Amino acid sequence: MRLVIISGLSGSGKSVALHLLEDLGFYCIDNIPVRLLRSFVDDILLANDSGYSDVAVGLDARSRPADIEQLPELAKKLRADGVGCEIIFLQAGDEVLLTRFSETRRKHPLTSGDVSLREAIAMERELLGPIIDAADLIVDTTGTTAYALRELINERVGRKEQNTLSILIESFGYKHGLPPNADFVFDVRCLPNPYWELQLRPLTGKDEAVVAFLDTQPLVQEMIRDIAGFLEHWIPRYRSFQRSYLTVAIGCTGGQHRSVYVAEAVARLLRPSHEPIQTRHHELP
Repeated sequence: MRLVIISGLSGSGKSVALHLLEDLGFYCIDNIPVRLLRSFVDDILLANDSGYSDVAVGLDARSRPADIEQLPELAKKLRADGVGCEIIFLQAGDEVLLTRFSETRRKHPLTSGDVSLREAIAMERELLGPIIDAADLIVDTTGTTAYALRELINERVGRKEQNTLSILIESFGYKHGLPPNADFVFDVRCLPNPYWELQLRPLTGKDEAVVAFLDTQPLVQEMIRDIAGFLEHWIPRYRSFQRSYLTVAIGCTGGQHRSVYVAEAVARLLRPSHEPIQTRHHELP
């Protein structure tokens, strides 16, 4: 049995993620009380019904604080009992959440007569702290559309096979900010920059001319080997720790040339022994 727990801040896209998994054939339940999760799973295992092989449940701030604190330990026990349990946590910046609630006119579950929306968001972050600490994958939806979130959940969660480590290697530009959900971040701004070659400036790290330029740079190739070697050493440790997701971010100044090239090159080196590996480029259209 595979159990995907979708949690996160109100307004961050939990419903979008659950609906996508439901479209993919998961049996989905939203807002199940944490204290009922164990008995729910036990009933499914006892029934031995193939229709419940993939299950997704939504958990949020409407659960009691004491129950939320017990979720990390419950997830460990479920994994020890052979259940493929994964915790996905969605979050977004406060200003984005405020805008989303304003646009939809929905009520935040923690607001009341003397608790403002901004205060409720801060309370919710604190309340869900234990789930954030235990999350296998944290997804920041601050600049993400509903369509892009569906695509990300489909690629990283929906297509993932049980008991595998899903690896994402993503490129980004430092001038746009660091990805908030990366487990490892590598800075490749010290490498030769195709941007200063006028004919290469409008291209990207996936274009043949840029690839040919960076292929001949010894420092670039050394960096790729070092990053791949580091990951080769640590990926087995993540697997033995029963991690389901690993996100590696590689950044250059603009996220257009070097980081894109290095991310693709590192992924190629790792794929023969560490599938599934996906690449994503934040700054490319």
